[in-house]
Amino acid sequence: MTTFQPTGSFIKRTGDKTPPDPARTWLAIVTIATVAFIVIVVWNVWAFDTAAHGGVIGTPLPETPAVFNRSSLDTIRTVFAARAEEEAKYVTGTYRYTDPSQ
Repeated sequence: MTTFQPTGSFIKRTGDKTPPDPARTWLAIVTIATVAFIVIVVWNVWAFDTAAHGGVIGTPLPETPAVFNRSSLDTIRTVFAARAEEEAKYVTGTYRYTDPSQ
């Protein structure tokens, strides 16, 4: 009883019974490389086109609520306004900074 062995017959066909054909080997390599290059170019064009039109590549993330609220933004604005007022006092001459190294 014989069993089907597809790899065995392939190995026998590519064994030392047939002479190597470098032209066929190079043609196969160039063909595979060309097909791979075309697939890569098509993928990159698709990805660029999707991203350029505002799309998402892959699964889009679900919408998340905002991490901050309006009162925290107002607090930050108040802090920066106070810092700007203090900086203006140095610029206008209200405060004088003396350099201790001089």
